Amino acid sequence: MTELNFFDPGQEFFVVERRLPHRAQAGVVCFMTYRTRDSLPSAVVERCLREREDLLRQYGIDPAGNWRAELNRLKSAVRHQVQWAVSERWDDALDDCHGSCMLKRPVLSKIVADNLRHLDETDYELMDFVVMPNHVHVLASFHEAESMLKRVASWRRYQARKINKVLRESGHFWQEDGFDHLVRSPEQFEHYRRYIANNPTKARLKQEEYVLYSKPHS
Repeated sequence: MTELNFFDPGQEFFVVERRLPHRAQAGVVCFMTYRTRDSLPSAVVERCLREREDLLRQYGIDPAGNWRAELNRLKSAVRHQVQWAVSERWDDALDDCHGSCMLKRPVLSKIVADNLRHLDETDYELMDFVVMPNHVHVLASFHEAESMLKRVASWRRYQARKINKVLRESGHFWQEDGFDHLVRSPEQFEHYRRYIANNPTKARLKQEEYVLYSKPHS
């Protein structure tokens, strides 16, 4: 049984600013998403950005300004509500299964699934994941805060190399930046766990078109 720990803003945590801000805290459950390079066509990205702008305006935030700084000034509960709504808009777009959807092929989805399980309970604690046709969702915790981004980068490098070998291709397989969110409560953890479990049904996938994994937890 995997013990669950949730984000505590009063304790030390690790922040990296890239295209998206990334936060990590040692031992805390994190919900992570990474996607194939062709998973969101430009028209879909533009639609998601417009929806984000509309949502920010509802809370009095100018999307043309430093909206991340303005968002951080909102009350914690409101800020998380906005961030959650924004991320779910992107997730909904992914579930429409745009792009070549190479991970529908069992030989390729198995590469991802086997790699995620490979160092479980050694380098990290894996809880749940789903390998979808064009993206991956993972719930896991890391012993050291700094190791989260390094491990995700390692997963993606290894998986891309093995997948490209099967496809006899080269170059980037995954989109450069992914999404991650530190889980803040048992309720939020159960939300993400249900989301992962229901993802294939929502996307109307056949059993052989995805890989779903779940570990008991305490």
